[in-house]
Amino acid sequence: MTETSHLSARVSLPRRMIARRRGFRAAAAVALVCAALAGCTGEQFQKGYILPPNALEQIPIGASQDQVLIVMGTPSTVATLNGEVFYYISQRSERKVAFMNQQVVDQRVIAIYFDKNRQVTRLANYGLQDGKIFDFISRTTPTSGQELSYLTPLFKLLSFN
Repeated sequence: MTETSHLSARVSLPRRMIARRRGFRAAAAVALVCAALAGCTGEQFQKGYILPPNALEQIPIGASQDQVLIVMGTPSTVATLNGEVFYYISQRSERKVAFMNQQVVDQRVIAIYFDKNRQVTRLANYGLQDGKIFDFISRTTPTSGQELSYLTPLFKLLSFN
């Protein structure tokens, strides 16, 4: 009887090790599949100016140009035609699955208009809505004119399609 108990102990030990190895292999396979799927999740990309929260509410009409620079920071570009205009340009795009092309979700041009005394006369938050330039603050589409001719190339420059 002693020999059979030793023999059964020798047989059961490798079975336990084989079961442990199978469990380890299954756990490693699950971890590998989860890591592969995590690489396929979508991504978001922000290019250009990132608007701080509630920044536009901190700039009242009549504010100084220095106050705008403190709240908003350095503009992306400046126009000086009839007074000065600060433009803050941004674009947000995403791709739903890794290795796919990016799609533009939102693109904005925030324009802050100044008079000759460097005081804010108007704020505008331009974006694309249905393929047309749209001011999200006044909820209007600008008519053709001098301002639209400056904004159109900016949006064409931003869109990569």
